[in-house]
Amino acid sequence: MSDAHQTLLDLLRVEALEVDLFRGAGQGGETPTRIFGGQVIGQALAAAYQTVEDRLCHSLHAYFIRPGDPSIPVIYQVDRARDGGSFTTRRVVAIQHGRQILNMAASFHATEDGWSHQHPMPKVEDPGGLADRETLRASVVDQIPEKHHAEFLRPRPIDIREVAPRDFFAPKPADDVNHLWFRMAAARGISPALQHCLLAYASDMNLLGSSLRPHGQTWFTGKVMTASLDHAMWFHGPANFSDWHLYTMDSPWSGGARGFNRGTIYNRDGTLIASVAQEGLIRPMKPKE
Repeated sequence: MSDAHQTLLDLLRVEALEVDLFRGAGQGGETPTRIFGGQVIGQALAAAYQTVEDRLCHSLHAYFIRPGDPSIPVIYQVDRARDGGSFTTRRVVAIQHGRQILNMAASFHATEDGWSHQHPMPKVEDPGGLADRETLRASVVDQIPEKHHAEFLRPRPIDIREVAPRDFFAPKPADDVNHLWFRMAAARGISPALQHCLLAYASDMNLLGSSLRPHGQTWFTGKVMTASLDHAMWFHGPANFSDWHLYTMDSPWSGGARGFNRGTIYNRDGTLIASVAQEGLIRPMKPKE
């Protein structure tokens, strides 16, 4: 297991401080200047899971309130809103510097039988023939200042293979529908609850970029300010994130400096295991004079 893999798994194992009070590390994940949104969602879900027995999360709804500071830990306060016969509800508040940075509601469901259907998984290229993100970044690293090379090329825990990757720095307008394969091989054998936390972490990757695609923008163009505003996720079945999962995303609307994005996550055999929705800030930046 690589250092990056171990770091992520450690991030998602939050520490119990008191009854319903937990602490998660701030530094880690994807970005150096603020805490990656998926990290806060994953840790909040991990804190909620520590207060629930014998039930798996079926949905969560979160609001990002302030940027997270990676230099200090995050405190998670769990409210045991309801313990019912079939459903358990938790509310989680993430706190730094005495202020909320995220609040989340999560619901957990006892296993039941019922009718079943799903939309089929899209037919896309297999991940084995696609370039990983380390290879794609290495091919363009000379286009950024040398002082940023180490961070740009730093090993990251999630293996991502985009089906149709775009130019980082000079993207052309593209269809909002996009697909990627992702996994973390080191996730083999971890608990079902931690699998969900890991999938929640990964679900925030590339999703907001869907609403930038029709406008010929990426995070690297320097022409847009982005931030996740909220995040909702529904778990339809168990995950095994050590194997490839297809993340199919689209953005049916953008306007008013916001973009709405949706995602569906399938396992390798085509089973739909999660659905995601997110609205994010996509504010055009004024050119520097």
